[in-house]
Amino acid sequence: MKSKKLALPYILWMFVFTLVPLVLVISYAIRDENGNFTLEFLAKAMKYGDVFFYSLWVAALSTVICLLLAYPISYIISRSKERTQRTLTMLIMVPMWMNFLLRIYAWVILLQTNGPVASLFSLFGIKLQLIGNTGAVVLGMVYEYLPFMILPLYTVMGKIDNSLIEAAQDLGSNKFNVIRKVVFPLTVPGIISGVTMVFVPATSTFLVSQYLGGTDNIMIGDVIEKVFWTDKNTGSAIALCLMVVILLCIIVMNRFGDEEAVGI
Repeated sequence: MKSKKLALPYILWMFVFTLVPLVLVISYAIRDENGNFTLEFLAKAMKYGDVFFYSLWVAALSTVICLLLAYPISYIISRSKERTQRTLTMLIMVPMWMNFLLRIYAWVILLQTNGPVASLFSLFGIKLQLIGNTGAVVLGMVYEYLPFMILPLYTVMGKIDNSLIEAAQDLGSNKFNVIRKVVFPLTVPGIISGVTMVFVPATSTFLVSQYLGGTDNIMIGDVIEKVFWTDKNTGSAIALCLMVVILLCIIVMNRFGDEEAVGI
């Protein structure tokens, strides 16, 4: 009974700041100004199909890159000494203490035409357009969301019993086979969590694409922000479609994780 009382503030918070806004978004998306049911705004949202697919593609690419970078980093941290683990984990979390927008501004300064990175390449006679393209958007999202991939992987890898790895090595497995047959199957839950934590915010992000992308690199988050101020019904419809797409992606990923767990 006491535990239920302690959960009341959390339930109230979820109701006010999660459930109520969700209901309002759905209401605006399927009802007109007179309160009548309509699919007009959902039909308008479908006109942004190209932006939807572009956002999903960029988010998926950023997620894959984060996974490829985070997996070896997490494995190295989890196999290090305890003091080293704390130090490396702290270094990964330190940038997250800075404001999200300030970190984006930092990348704008680094990648701008006369910035330090472009100047360095120009010394070798190489002229590159480092900002205002999809590559810059992906780079910004990888930088922003990489810690969200590392932490769940590190947590799962840290729980792997060393005796399992030692047993595999005693049976003749090399490092590659140890990771493929022992470590990887045990880290599937961490992979699913990390992919979810990166893919979901990456799909709906808008600040990264606004500051690092160009006019042809608009993501669905930018569209929602722009449309909502002039037409909250259509903006809500776009947001509702995005939520449905993300929910379907999460269901597929969780289903894949369950199948992998059964096969272990």
